[in-house]
Amino acid sequence: MDQRSPDDSPGPAPGPSRGPSGAERAAGYRVLARKYRPSSFDDLIGQEPMVRTLSNAFATGRIAQAYMLTGVRGVGKTTTARILARALNYEPMDGGPEAKAAGPTLDMPEEGRHCRSILESRHVDVIEMDAASHTGIDDIREIIEAVRYRPAEARYKIYIIDEVHMLSKAAFNGLLKTLEEPPEHVKFIFATTEIRKVPITVLSRCQRFDLRRVDADLLVRHLAGIARAESVDVEDEALRLVARASEGSVRDSLSLLDQAIAHGGGKVMTGEVRAMLGVADRARVVDLFEKVMSGNAAAALEELGAQYAEGAAPELVLTDLAGFVHLVTRLRIVPDSADDASLSEAERERGREFAGKVPVSELSRAWQILLKGIAEVETSPRPLAAAEMVLVRLAYAATLPSPEDVIRKLDEGAPAGATAAAPPVVRNAPAGAGSGFAGAASPASAQRREAPPAFVPTAAAGHAGSASAARSQPLSGTAPEADRQPEAPKPDPRSFEAVVALAEEKRDINLQVALERFVRIVRFEPGRIELALTEHAPANLVHDLSRKLSEWTDRRWVVAVSRDDGAPTLREKEQAERSARIEDMRRDATVAAVLGAFPGAEIVDVRTTAVAEEAALPPAPAAPAFGIEPSPDDVTDEDEDL
Repeated sequence: MDQRSPDDSPGPAPGPSRGPSGAERAAGYRVLARKYRPSSFDDLIGQEPMVRTLSNAFATGRIAQAYMLTGVRGVGKTTTARILARALNYEPMDGGPEAKAAGPTLDMPEEGRHCRSILESRHVDVIEMDAASHTGIDDIREIIEAVRYRPAEARYKIYIIDEVHMLSKAAFNGLLKTLEEPPEHVKFIFATTEIRKVPITVLSRCQRFDLRRVDADLLVRHLAGIARAESVDVEDEALRLVARASEGSVRDSLSLLDQAIAHGGGKVMTGEVRAMLGVADRARVVDLFEKVMSGNAAAALEELGAQYAEGAAPELVLTDLAGFVHLVTRLRIVPDSADDASLSEAERERGREFAGKVPVSELSRAWQILLKGIAEVETSPRPLAAAEMVLVRLAYAATLPSPEDVIRKLDEGAPAGATAAAPPVVRNAPAGAGSGFAGAASPASAQRREAPPAFVPTAAAGHAGSASAARSQPLSGTAPEADRQPEAPKPDPRSFEAVVALAEEKRDINLQVALERFVRIVRFEPGRIELALTEHAPANLVHDLSRKLSEWTDRRWVVAVSRDDGAPTLREKEQAERSARIEDMRRDATVAAVLGAFPGAEIVDVRTTAVAEEAALPPAPAAPAFGIEPSPDDVTDEDEDL
């Protein structure tokens, strides 16, 4: 058995020298977001207003004791805080005590004494704290105790608190006094994505800077420069997709570019980026818009299925479609929107074309349908089926005439189908039947079947046919005179009881109860009521009764309050009748026997049953046999003798 010591182990086999292994390359690799992190204000992109403000403040010596940096993720809040700390403590390498006395500056042409350690977050006088993991008053108490001591090396002792909105209420309160009057050698820099969660008492003690989203055009140029520095082949359309997906976040765009380089094997191609992001081809989104807005539901479903088969998520397809609807609307209102660098050539050119053809009313309707449909797709157990139903809804909505066209046709009295500008609405119209989206259909959607004529039943169909005609009559036509239903006559109450019944029919319970309880009728005639009110009647009862009767009957009613007592109220009449029925029952022998058998029993109410009502009715005359009434001529002499 061959036994060797570690020193005797054989070396590498002879041959050509090898490069670093995959593990070695991975150990020395830094992601693009860290490798190209800005180190000075000159490297920041898209934040010129903040840089100008700080530059003027430093030049005039107007340096605040605290700064608040806010913005969405990835726009450079923490990076800006470190650059600001570097500027506050900047000293040239060869500078002496006079360099420290020179004061802060944004002009940092070369790396200073403290720059490297500050940017790497390891300087003794620049303390970074993550408020998400240090939220309590004890963490703030440590800061309050430490601010009394002067910095060990730098000009200022700087505290950078990231995600400051995560601090507790007690921590904010403990920081207020120190934040308002800190020692001259202490500066605070806060960063947050949720500025609304920061107490106003803290905001009022800080100089606030809102970091903006980076413009897509600037972001595309920034990504192109990094790709050149990395010697990576990229396509402009691929960079536009990355910039669009990052939504103005520089860090997100660099992370996506890093992923795209790995996905494409060192090349960033449009198709690879589209597959990586799971989005559809922008030109195919435009084609889908054209199909649904022309009413071609079958072609739209086919296009959605093809995009889904290639990896596009249904909700992202609808989101992109909604984005193109928004783009066309903006191009119609603000034509200069086409200059957006993130737009593809298909979106720019065909968007302008559609903006001149599709009215805003149809675009708004499509936008509303898509907004609701996207939410349905996100919550549906079958996203593809839900997305298909949204497209069908869009396609059929595109075949409907606009409200303006319907009103104009009704006013003009044009017959159904007289013009093609506003096609009739047919219940079972095919996918390509008629659309307000004239002239925008693709060659495939131009070969659509013509809509069958609207069904109009003939007079021979009888009464049932009239109802069908009302349902199937096109909107642009006028209804035949024979099918118009006669207008219902207005009610005309002839008694006070009829007025109360009318209030019940109109479901005005308050008025009905008030009339029953608080009104004593003195005189009643159609159009005029004289009444007396009881003690607790509502103050506006007379006015409400007059107004509502005039509204319901379409005639003027005068309601006057009389000094006479008037008849009892309806409720009083009802109670009197009830008492009389109870007294009658007490005099009944059977009821009296029952009351005697059960001492303490009382008659609470007397109700008439349906059987008793039928028994009280007079007997109906006998009907003739077979329902035939004999005539006087059919009576014979023998019948008369009998």
